[in-house]
This record gives sequence, structure tokens and C-alpha cells, in this order.
Amino acid sequence: MVKAANSRGSAPGTPPRTRILVVGGGYVGMYTALRLQRKLRADEAEVTVVSPEPYMTYQPFLPEAAAGSISPRHVVVPLRRVLDRCRIIVGEARSIDHAKRTATITTLATAEEGTGAVEIEYDEIVLAPGSVSRTLPIPGLAEYAIGFKTVEEAIGLRNHVIEQMDIASSTRDPAIRDAALTFVFVGGGYAGVEALAELEDMARYAARYYHNIKPEDMKWVLVEASDRILPEVGPDMGKYTIRELRARNIDLRLETRLESCADRVAVLSDGARFPTRTVVWTAGVKPHPVLAASDLPRNERGRLACTAFLTVAGVEHAWSAGDAAAVPDITAAAPGTECAPNAQHAVRQARVLADNLIHALRDEVLTEYAHKYVGSVASLGLHKGVAHVYGRKLKGYPAWLMHRVYHLSRVPTFNRKMRVLAEWTLSGLFKREIVSLGSLEHPRAEFELAAGGGPKEPPPPPAPNPPKDNQR
Repeated sequence: MVKAANSRGSAPGTPPRTRILVVGGGYVGMYTALRLQRKLRADEAEVTVVSPEPYMTYQPFLPEAAAGSISPRHVVVPLRRVLDRCRIIVGEARSIDHAKRTATITTLATAEEGTGAVEIEYDEIVLAPGSVSRTLPIPGLAEYAIGFKTVEEAIGLRNHVIEQMDIASSTRDPAIRDAALTFVFVGGGYAGVEALAELEDMARYAARYYHNIKPEDMKWVLVEASDRILPEVGPDMGKYTIRELRARNIDLRLETRLESCADRVAVLSDGARFPTRTVVWTAGVKPHPVLAASDLPRNERGRLACTAFLTVAGVEHAWSAGDAAAVPDITAAAPGTECAPNAQHAVRQARVLADNLIHALRDEVLTEYAHKYVGSVASLGLHKGVAHVYGRKLKGYPAWLMHRVYHLSRVPTFNRKMRVLAEWTLSGLFKREIVSLGSLEHPRAEFELAAGGGPKEPPPPPAPNPPKDNQR
């Protein structure tokens, strides 16, 4: 293992700058680092952000990106541009030894160099790695399913759906056609419902340009293990969503689980079998694995045990918020209630976390995080949605409009707001784009064919270096 150079960067005779390490470049990571660089003096601290991607993804816009309403590049915010006074490292945190104040990371360069992981020293650490998809040992899931947490997955799914329509349009085999036009989504939360609704809306529109595909030829299935969907918007709006989706001939199966999707056949716990080439897995998330590879206290669900000040409980110089943190909700009537791991809390927690970290560096009084959950909005396709905000329930066009207005106000940077608004305006004036660019996933295929070697599968990514025993 190589220890990275991490100079305090101070002139002789001056106090050393505090080294702040932010693990993660999502909501909490980016907003925390942004507030730190705005409010800290250059001689007070140096902020380093470690993120597996050089951008922050605004996930509420993923369904619209998948449907083609927003360009993929406008769903992401480049960290280097926004955090111009921070040091950005594109890499993956593998383990954290807080007792020694070191974090072990791998980067694109470490695999090329063959020197192993790199250790970064810090004085204060902000853990905001987010979450990863929670999968189950279901036969065929790893081989055939696709997630819906990243912009790459959203655009890949859009390309895949259009390609399946192309296959169905050109095949002479009825079995292949039926499988290509069957789309199974697992998980009835935000990601699953919004992704299905937006893509079904897009595919319904695209069908008018196929001479032999009608909207009723497509089969859309939503599988949910509980007895309700969209619990965030309340039971009444959840029931309305069920009625709305079923009116669009979407097959909703509540209290049902996916048992298998091996051999491209989705087998459900109620006995139903759907030959399909599309299984989208959105059935929950779990804490990032780096939390388990640290010496910091966690709760029974694997999230960091935190205080209302957004410090890690019982530990000094460690902070956390968002999906990775179990933060007590001091506004709740029931004791022991935790803040929901959603974007609404994450953005507000990041602001309090950054301020408290600055207060701690300056020996000032910390403040508790207190924010009452105001409600939720969800899009169900173009001009359709549900909302439950400040006790008021909205549905249809008003809810869809509120969804757009709210998220336009929340997406980071004025640049992104204007680009998204311009795209929405243009999409309202002109027809939708229904082009699949799936070939982008294999950009060298055409050249390899021209060179005479034939298309080749891309090489597998290098396996990450497993942490040694003393790094766990």
C-alpha cells in the first residue's frame, strides 16, 4: 500500500490547516463540500472529496432522463466545476481506520500502476457514501436484471426499451415478440413507480411510429412485496396511483415477490410466469459497503449511529448524514424515530453538517438538525402525478406541475436549472425523441468490424484489491 502525500500546505510558523475528507459526491457530499468551501477561509482547512464518479447525480430526474424529457448531461453536476476550491479524487473508498485517521482508497490510476490502494490522512471526516441497490439471491437476477440508481442505468434502460420495440417489430417469432414487449419492474417505491410510469408513457408515444406495434401489445408489470405502493405520498394517493396505473393497463401485483428470472422468464410468488427480456430491480437500497469496512459504530441496519448534531455517536471528528446515517428525528412525536433516508433530508442535513463542522473548528456551539417532513411529489408520466405536501393532496396535472417546479428549484446550480427549463420548454413545443443509442455502450464495435477482427466483447473491469486484515 502506498501512502499518499497529504501536506498541510501551511507556511512555516503558521498553524496547520485542518484536513477535511469528504467520502462521497452525492447530495450530502457535494452540498457539504460546497458550503465548506464558501464559508471556510483558505488558511483554515483543505477539503478533499473522494467520489467514484466526477459528478453528482440528481436522482429525481432519472425517470425523465430515461423517458427523454431531459438530456442525461443535465441530470449530473460536475464536481470539479462546482467544487473548484476543493481537491477532487475520483476513486472508491475501501476502508476507514478512524483510530488512525486514515482512509484507504483505490483510483483509476492505482489499477494501472499496480501499486495497490492509497492511504489518505485526515483530521475530520464526513461520511456520505450513500447507498447501493439491495439485491436478493434470486436466480437470474445478477445475469438479466438492471438497476435504476445511476444515469448510466437510466439511459441504458431507455435504449433497451426502444431496442426491444425494434426487435418486436422485425421478428417473425411470436414468442420473441411477446418477450420483447413484456417489461417487469420490481419495487413499488419512488424509483420503480416513476421509472415504469415514465417509460410506459414514452413507449406508448413511440408505438405510433411502428407499423405493427400498438400500445396494447405491450405488457407492463409492477411487482411489490407489500400491500401498497408509493408509501411516501400516503395511503390515499397510493390508492389513486394504483387506479391510475391500472387504467393504463399496467399489471400491478401487490403482496407478490419475484422468485426467479432465470432463462429470461420472470416467475412470481403468485405463480405467474412472464417470458421477458426486461427486468428492472428497484426493490430498496442498503448502506454502502465502506461503512462495514470501518471502525465506526453502526446500528442494526448497517447505517452509522449519529446524533442530532450529525456527528457519529461516541466518536470525535467524524460526521455523517443522508443514506449512510441514522439521524434521530427530534421533530417526531415518537421517541427513537429516525429521519427518512431521502433527498429532502439529505440536502438540509448537509447544510447543518457543514455549519456544525465549521463551528467545531472554531470552538463554537453546535446546532441540532430539526426539519419536519413536508411531504412528497411523484411523476406518473407526462402531465400526470401525485403529491402530498403540507397535508394537501394533489393528483393529475397540478401534482405533475408541482413535481417539476419543486425539483427545478432543488437541482443544483443556476446553469442546470436553465438548461432543464429550456429542455422542458422545447419538449412542449416539439415531438419527443425516440432514438435508441445503445451502440454507445460498445463504441469500438464498428471499427473492430472494419479492421477485420469482428466485434469483441469489452474486457472485464479489473477486480478491486481486497482490503487486508489490518484495514478492515
